[in-house]
Amino acid sequence: MSKKTSYDDFNFATFQKMAQDKKLNQYEKIGFPTKYRQGKEEIIFADILQKLPLLKNGKKLNVLDIGPGCSDLPNYTVTLCKKNGNKLTWCDSSEMLANLPNEKFITKIPGPFPETFDAVKKQNPHGFDVIICYSVFHYIAFEHNIFTFLDKALLLLKDGGQMIIGDIPNFSKRQRFFASKNGIKFHQTFMKTKELPQVEYNTIKEKVIDESMLDAMINRARFSGFDAYLVPQNSELPMSNRRDDLIIQKP
Repeated sequence: MSKKTSYDDFNFATFQKMAQDKKLNQYEKIGFPTKYRQGKEEIIFADILQKLPLLKNGKKLNVLDIGPGCSDLPNYTVTLCKKNGNKLTWCDSSEMLANLPNEKFITKIPGPFPETFDAVKKQNPHGFDVIICYSVFHYIAFEHNIFTFLDKALLLLKDGGQMIIGDIPNFSKRQRFFASKNGIKFHQTFMKTKELPQVEYNTIKEKVIDESMLDAMINRARFSGFDAYLVPQNSELPMSNRRDDLIIQKP
């Protein structure tokens, strides 16, 4: 895999190319080192289901997954949707979607969201019971206006519907962690060094998602008539000490 590891380096076009690269495995195609996802995606899916009880238990639902990628995770969604008689819509690049299975209950809409909003809306005019956007928001956020993305996603959520914008790198949380004793120990063990992790406050950091952005999204959702909460990940996940999930529900 390329030496690029920072999400700053990736965009929609990058993933289009990576999706077609036969030298990359299913985890590398979505921008992760294998060790961060292999054997972890079942835990990720269980964490998602805990936060989206409607998806876990609901039948005959309409489910939208924005940026499913092509690792094991979307296949867990397929299995559950097939079992419960749900309809599943995927929105991603045509190159990425080509790596995913075809089933009668699955609709594939190629292209980046929110540009594909009209196509998604046309496919299901009455909206979706569940919307999943996992581990891709940090790419979307720097190619699009975050409020345009959020507004369009909210417009697709049915009454009583639930949405997760998951695995968000929270720079504020990361700073707090690496300023702590546990964070310092984690850094030194992981990096095999005695040096302290770099922690900077009161500085402008470009292309990072911090709690000012996340709080703004929560407030925008709430003022638009939705319940919204920032919640932690399962501690078994490798980046849970510096990532969070945003859960939104329409009353």
